[in-house]
Amino acid sequence: MIKSPHDYLSQLPFYEHLTNQQKEQMESVSYVAQFKKGQIIHDQGSDCLGMIMLLEGELRTFMISEEGREITLYRLEPEDVDILSAACVVNQITFDTQMVAVKDCSLLVIPAIHMSHWKEENIYIRSYVYELATDRFSDVMWMIQQTLFLRVDQRIAIYLLDEVNKNHSLEVKTTQEEIALEINSAREVVARMIKTMVREGWVKTKRGSFTILDKKALQQIIQ
Repeated sequence: MIKSPHDYLSQLPFYEHLTNQQKEQMESVSYVAQFKKGQIIHDQGSDCLGMIMLLEGELRTFMISEEGREITLYRLEPEDVDILSAACVVNQITFDTQMVAVKDCSLLVIPAIHMSHWKEENIYIRSYVYELATDRFSDVMWMIQQTLFLRVDQRIAIYLLDEVNKNHSLEVKTTQEEIALEINSAREVVARMIKTMVREGWVKTKRGSFTILDKKALQQIIQ
Protein backbone atom coordinates (compact mmCIF):
# COMPACT_ATOMS: atom_id res chain seq x y z
CA MET A 1 0.00 0.00 0.00
CA ILE A 2 1.43 3.37 -1.06
CA LYS A 3 1.32 5.96 1.71
CA SER A 4 1.85 9.72 1.67
CA PRO A 5 5.38 11.17 1.21
CA HIS A 6 5.37 12.18 4.89
CA ASP A 7 5.11 8.56 6.02
CA TYR A 8 8.27 7.68 4.10
CA LEU A 9 10.24 10.88 4.68
CA SER A 10 9.80 10.54 8.43
CA GLN A 11 11.81 7.28 8.24
CA LEU A 12 14.91 9.12 7.03
CA PRO A 13 17.40 9.76 9.87
CA PHE A 14 17.80 13.46 9.11
CA TYR A 15 14.06 14.20 9.07
CA GLU A 16 13.79 15.02 12.77
CA HIS A 17 16.57 17.60 12.37
CA LEU A 18 14.72 19.58 9.70
CA THR A 19 12.98 22.83 10.46
CA ASN A 20 9.20 22.86 10.13
CA GLN A 21 9.59 24.87 6.95
CA GLN A 22 12.03 22.34 5.48
CA LYS A 23 9.68 19.48 6.36
CA GLU A 24 6.79 21.22 4.64
CA GLN A 25 8.91 21.97 1.57
CA MET A 26 10.27 18.41 1.34
CA GLU A 27 6.81 16.89 1.65
CA SER A 28 5.40 19.24 -0.99
CA VAL A 29 8.06 18.51 -3.66
CA SER A 30 8.58 14.77 -3.03
CA TYR A 31 6.50 12.37 -5.07
CA VAL A 32 5.92 8.65 -5.65
CA ALA A 33 6.79 7.32 -9.13
CA GLN A 34 5.78 4.00 -10.69
CA PHE A 35 7.95 2.00 -13.08
CA LYS A 36 7.29 -1.21 -15.00
CA LYS A 37 9.66 -4.19 -15.10
CA GLY A 38 12.47 -3.50 -17.57
CA GLN A 39 11.93 0.26 -17.59
CA ILE A 40 15.04 2.43 -17.34
CA ILE A 41 14.78 4.70 -14.32
CA HIS A 42 18.04 6.55 -14.76
CA ASP A 43 20.83 6.67 -17.35
CA GLN A 44 23.47 9.08 -18.55
CA GLY A 45 21.01 10.77 -20.90
CA SER A 46 18.29 11.44 -18.32
CA ASP A 47 17.85 14.36 -15.99
CA CYS A 48 19.39 14.19 -12.53
CA LEU A 49 16.83 12.27 -10.48
CA GLY A 50 17.68 13.02 -6.87
CA MET A 51 17.47 10.91 -3.74
CA ILE A 52 15.19 7.89 -4.05
CA MET A 53 13.69 5.40 -1.61
CA LEU A 54 12.47 2.12 -3.08
CA LEU A 55 8.99 1.35 -1.76
CA GLU A 56 8.06 -1.76 -3.74
CA GLY A 57 9.83 -3.99 -6.26
CA GLU A 58 13.53 -4.27 -7.06
CA LEU A 59 16.09 -2.14 -8.89
CA ARG A 60 19.44 -2.97 -10.47
CA THR A 61 22.21 -0.41 -10.93
CA PHE A 62 24.84 -1.15 -13.56
CA MET A 63 27.43 0.28 -15.93
CA ILE A 64 27.96 -0.55 -19.60
CA SER A 65 31.46 -1.30 -20.88
CA GLU A 66 32.78 -0.05 -24.21
CA GLU A 67 31.99 -3.50 -25.64
CA GLY A 68 28.37 -3.12 -24.58
CA ARG A 69 28.54 -5.56 -21.66
CA GLU A 70 26.44 -4.73 -18.61
CA ILE A 71 28.30 -4.81 -15.29
CA THR A 72 26.03 -5.02 -12.25
CA LEU A 73 27.08 -2.77 -9.37
CA TYR A 74 24.35 -3.40 -6.79
CA ARG A 75 20.65 -4.02 -6.32
CA LEU A 76 18.08 -2.11 -4.29
CA GLU A 77 15.22 -3.69 -2.35
CA PRO A 78 12.24 -2.11 -0.52
CA GLU A 79 13.24 0.59 2.02
CA ASP A 80 16.70 0.99 0.44
CA VAL A 81 17.70 4.59 -0.28
CA ASP A 82 20.02 5.60 -3.12
CA ILE A 83 21.92 8.71 -4.15
CA LEU A 84 24.37 7.53 -6.86
CA SER A 85 21.89 8.44 -9.59
CA ALA A 86 22.20 12.07 -8.49
CA ALA A 87 25.64 13.27 -9.52
CA CYS A 88 24.32 16.84 -9.41
CA VAL A 89 23.70 16.40 -5.66
CA VAL A 90 27.07 14.86 -4.86
CA ASN A 91 29.63 16.52 -7.13
CA GLN A 92 32.27 13.90 -6.30
CA ILE A 93 30.29 11.25 -8.20
CA THR A 94 31.97 11.31 -11.60
CA PHE A 95 31.00 8.01 -13.25
CA ASP A 96 27.81 7.22 -15.12
CA THR A 97 25.48 4.51 -13.90
CA GLN A 98 22.19 3.19 -15.18
CA MET A 99 19.26 1.93 -13.14
CA VAL A 100 16.56 -0.46 -14.32
CA ALA A 101 13.45 -1.91 -12.71
CA VAL A 102 13.96 -5.66 -12.17
CA LYS A 103 10.30 -5.90 -11.13
CA ASP A 104 7.38 -3.48 -11.25
CA CYS A 105 8.29 -0.92 -8.63
CA SER A 106 7.30 2.23 -6.78
CA LEU A 107 9.77 4.73 -5.40
CA LEU A 108 9.77 7.96 -3.49
CA VAL A 109 11.71 10.72 -5.24
CA ILE A 110 13.16 13.79 -3.53
CA PRO A 111 14.09 15.98 -6.54
CA ALA A 112 17.79 16.71 -7.01
CA ILE A 113 17.41 20.48 -7.31
CA HIS A 114 15.93 20.64 -3.82
CA MET A 115 18.25 18.03 -2.27
CA SER A 116 21.27 19.95 -3.54
CA HIS A 117 20.03 23.11 -1.82
CA TRP A 118 19.05 21.44 1.46
CA LYS A 119 22.36 19.57 1.59
CA GLU A 120 24.23 22.87 1.68
CA GLU A 121 22.11 24.44 4.41
CA ASN A 122 21.55 21.41 6.70
CA ILE A 123 24.53 19.48 8.08
CA TYR A 124 22.37 16.45 8.96
CA ILE A 125 21.25 16.06 5.36
CA ARG A 126 24.81 16.58 4.12
CA SER A 127 26.17 13.94 6.51
CA TYR A 128 23.49 11.46 5.49
CA VAL A 129 24.08 12.00 1.78
CA TYR A 130 27.81 11.33 2.08
CA GLU A 131 27.24 8.36 4.38
CA LEU A 132 24.79 6.94 1.87
CA ALA A 133 27.22 7.47 -1.01
CA THR A 134 29.91 5.68 1.01
CA ASP A 135 27.60 2.73 1.65
CA ARG A 136 26.78 2.42 -2.03
CA PHE A 137 30.46 2.53 -2.99
CA SER A 138 31.03 -0.27 -0.47
CA ASP A 139 28.37 -2.28 -2.31
CA VAL A 140 30.19 -1.60 -5.57
CA MET A 141 33.54 -2.69 -4.10
CA TRP A 142 31.95 -5.89 -2.76
CA MET A 143 30.66 -6.71 -6.24
CA ILE A 144 34.06 -5.99 -7.78
CA GLN A 145 35.76 -8.27 -5.23
CA GLN A 146 33.32 -11.06 -6.05
CA THR A 147 33.87 -10.66 -9.77
CA LEU A 148 37.66 -10.59 -9.50
CA PHE A 149 38.35 -13.14 -6.80
CA LEU A 150 35.54 -15.72 -6.83
CA ARG A 151 35.01 -18.46 -9.39
CA VAL A 152 31.85 -18.35 -11.50
CA ASP A 153 30.38 -21.41 -9.77
CA GLN A 154 30.90 -19.71 -6.39
CA ARG A 155 29.17 -16.55 -7.57
CA ILE A 156 26.23 -18.56 -8.94
CA ALA A 157 25.92 -20.45 -5.65
CA ILE A 158 26.00 -17.22 -3.64
CA TYR A 159 23.34 -15.68 -5.85
CA LEU A 160 21.01 -18.70 -5.67
CA LEU A 161 21.37 -19.06 -1.90
CA ASP A 162 20.80 -15.33 -1.37
CA GLU A 163 17.56 -15.59 -3.36
CA VAL A 164 16.48 -18.65 -1.36
CA ASN A 165 17.09 -16.83 1.94
CA LYS A 166 15.44 -13.64 0.74
CA ASN A 167 12.27 -15.27 -0.57
CA HIS A 168 12.12 -18.20 1.89
CA SER A 169 11.60 -20.60 -0.99
CA LEU A 170 13.76 -23.25 -2.65
CA GLU A 171 12.38 -22.14 -6.01
CA VAL A 172 14.31 -19.22 -7.48
CA LYS A 173 12.42 -17.47 -10.27
CA THR A 174 15.13 -16.29 -12.62
CA THR A 175 16.82 -17.19 -15.90
CA GLN A 176 20.39 -17.99 -16.88
CA GLU A 177 20.61 -14.63 -18.62
CA GLU A 178 19.48 -12.80 -15.50
CA ILE A 179 22.00 -14.71 -13.37
CA ALA A 180 24.74 -13.78 -15.83
CA LEU A 181 23.82 -10.10 -15.50
CA GLU A 182 23.77 -10.30 -11.71
CA ILE A 183 27.16 -12.01 -11.33
CA ASN A 184 28.86 -10.19 -14.22
CA SER A 185 29.59 -13.23 -16.36
CA ALA A 186 28.75 -14.45 -19.86
CA ARG A 187 25.51 -16.36 -20.32
CA GLU A 188 27.36 -19.23 -22.01
CA VAL A 189 29.64 -19.65 -18.98
CA VAL A 190 26.67 -19.61 -16.60
CA ALA A 191 24.87 -22.17 -18.77
CA ARG A 192 27.84 -24.57 -18.52
CA MET A 193 28.02 -24.19 -14.74
CA ILE A 194 24.27 -24.68 -14.32
CA LYS A 195 24.47 -27.81 -16.49
CA THR A 196 27.10 -29.21 -14.11
CA MET A 197 24.97 -28.36 -11.06
CA VAL A 198 21.99 -30.12 -12.63
CA ARG A 199 24.10 -33.19 -13.46
CA GLU A 200 25.36 -33.33 -9.87
CA GLY A 201 21.79 -33.17 -8.58
CA TRP A 202 22.21 -29.85 -6.78
CA VAL A 203 19.57 -27.92 -8.72
CA LYS A 204 16.67 -28.63 -11.04
CA THR A 205 15.74 -26.26 -13.85
CA LYS A 206 12.61 -25.41 -15.72
CA ARG A 207 11.67 -22.46 -17.87
CA GLY A 208 12.11 -19.28 -15.84
CA SER A 209 13.10 -20.88 -12.53
CA PHE A 210 15.51 -23.07 -10.59
CA THR A 211 14.72 -25.39 -7.70
CA ILE A 212 17.48 -25.94 -5.14
CA LEU A 213 17.78 -29.66 -4.36
CA ASP A 214 20.96 -29.61 -2.25
CA LYS A 215 21.65 -26.41 -0.31
CA LYS A 216 24.57 -27.99 1.53
CA ALA A 217 26.36 -28.75 -1.74
CA LEU A 218 25.98 -25.12 -2.88
CA GLN A 219 27.26 -23.90 0.48
CA GLN A 220 30.32 -26.13 0.15
CA ILE A 221 31.11 -24.59 -3.24
CA ILE A 222 31.38 -21.18 -1.59
CA GLN A 223 33.77 -22.31 1.15
